[in-house]
Amino acid sequence: MKIKKSTLIWIAIIIIAGIFFFRGKITGNVVGGNSGTMEIPLADISENAEWYEYQSNGKTIRFFVVKAGDGSVKTAFDACDVCYESKKGYSQQGDVMVCNNCGNKYPISGLGTENEKGGGCWPGYLPSKIVGDKLIIKNSDIEKGAYRF
Repeated sequence: MKIKKSTLIWIAIIIIAGIFFFRGKITGNVVGGNSGTMEIPLADISENAEWYEYQSNGKTIRFFVVKAGDGSVKTAFDACDVCYESKKGYSQQGDVMVCNNCGNKYPISGLGTENEKGGGCWPGYLPSKIVGDKLIIKNSDIEKGAYRF
């Protein structure tokens, strides 16, 4: 069976376009970009948590992004401030995130803050900001959480 040259060109164009479209937004395989930031389109963020991985110095750093009921976007490391050594992370049950180690539950609406009291289980703080139609996370902020992984 012969394949037309034009068909092969279109297939190549689609593959290349797909690589550029999904670069930096592949769940489980996100790598920091050259700009020093990760950019996630706001249109890709929903009330269902999405987990990401960032590779740094041979270590995989995991975090999640989720939209709260009020429309605000929350980011956190997939590790507790205390339970991180268990390497079990979080799961979502409706509008709460649950520590897979100790079972503590955290309303999504309350995430995205530092654990100011210290101690106790709490989703690791990962700062982010919205610029235009994107959520921006600094690679350096992700790397600060590497000790949890």
